[in-house]
Amino acid sequence: MVVWIDVSVSQRQLKLYDASVLLKTYPVAIGKVLTPTPTGNYIVVNKEYNPGGPYGVLWMGLSKPHYGIHGTNDPSSIGKEVSAGCIRMHNDDVMELSSLVPIGTNVYIHT
Repeated sequence: MVVWIDVSVSQRQLKLYDASVLLKTYPVAIGKVLTPTPTGNYIVVNKEYNPGGPYGVLWMGLSKPHYGIHGTNDPSSIGKEVSAGCIRMHNDDVMELSSLVPIGTNVYIHT
């Protein structure tokens, strides 16, 4: 399996692919106007379970320092422009995603 993550900022969706096959689509929250989600190509560099605070049950750090894909302590924020630039997911979703993507997974973030 060659999994990779596609994040559409405008659609507020994270899609998980195995090569060219779409495996799953998740709703996400994205960065606010003043702290937008950075576009580009990154990789998952670490995973931290139960990081505390607004990060929910899991943090997956990206190769762009201080940015990641993480859970939330505010599920009503999913689908909105509310974060400091990170990709925010429902806790159940981020746990499922984490079980499917190893460290080193490519993450493509675009508008």
